[in-house]
Amino acid sequence: MKIAFYGSSLLSSYWNGAATYYRGMLSDLARRGYSITFYEPDAFDRQKHRDIEPPEWAEVKVYPATEEALRAVIAEAARADVVVKASGVGVFDNELLEGVVAASRPEAIRIFWDVDAPATLSELRESPDHPLHRTMPALDLVLTYGGGPPVVEAYEGFGARRCIPIYNALDPSTHHPVPADERFKADLSFLGNRLPDREARVEHFFLEPAARLPNRSFLIGGNGWETKGMPANVRHIGHVYTRDHNAFNTSPLAVLNIARDSMATTGFSPATRVFEAAGAGACLITDAWVGLELFLKEGEEVLVARDGKDVADHVEALTPARAKAIGDAARERILKEHTYARRGAEVDAIFRQQASQKQERSVA
Repeated sequence: MKIAFYGSSLLSSYWNGAATYYRGMLSDLARRGYSITFYEPDAFDRQKHRDIEPPEWAEVKVYPATEEALRAVIAEAARADVVVKASGVGVFDNELLEGVVAASRPEAIRIFWDVDAPATLSELRESPDHPLHRTMPALDLVLTYGGGPPVVEAYEGFGARRCIPIYNALDPSTHHPVPADERFKADLSFLGNRLPDREARVEHFFLEPAARLPNRSFLIGGNGWETKGMPANVRHIGHVYTRDHNAFNTSPLAVLNIARDSMATTGFSPATRVFEAAGAGACLITDAWVGLELFLKEGEEVLVARDGKDVADHVEALTPARAKAIGDAARERILKEHTYARRGAEVDAIFRQQASQKQERSVA
């Protein structure tokens, strides 16, 4: 089957946290025989900060962020057997959604793939004229990269025929243990862009513990933090390319995961960083959220913090041997249960079932 996938970017993780998810998921589907074309706009300087060149497992079409180019890529949806519009493309999101649904063939599988379901659902509640309300009846599936039962219930309440979470996972060929790198040495490291619905939690779970532990070293990577006031023992290194993620994760004593406000509230939403860190064998400290136990076991495979004091306490108590034991246990669990090969098998089965159902309906 041919997949036309309209997303933010496959080639760049710059201001684009979904890149790892797209790469892991689509590369596995390609190995299963799918022919994939990924459409991404030339926007937000992402093409200037590419992590990868177009891979052999997908054709990537980068289009100018213009209405003329938009019309051209929308028209190509008619060639596909599976048409996917992802959330958060960043430019012409509404036009893309309505356009590719209208352009796709009746027998094609039409999917909205939401990589930030809590935010989208909030928009749907607040905006009765949101285009997703209009296109929902024409969609065969809503897939999300997290959210669990609360998101499924909410989407189906808005009229989705079927909503299925397809969680983040690990691609062990890209995220794995590597030797420590002096550039990323620290007692605690955090990687994430500065976003309005994350900043207060970063202050609480990262900057506050740094202030509590002036003799320990802290490292923050990601875009937007250069103007943020921080304790003297916090070092900011800006955007971290995916090629450096393994070293970023293996070099500190521990790595911190901080969910965004909406993700933490909804639960069942492990970030890509969770799997990247576990895949590298890092000792992960995470803020608490409902559903964590589906992925990692508290105290054995991950350390959980309810507030900044918990984070500081974990860092103070952690020894290199303990950190290694937690990281090794996390990696073993993730490799066993949460790889993109498993996710790809799940999506492949969903696609095949959906194609069979559409064929049966057309014959009837």
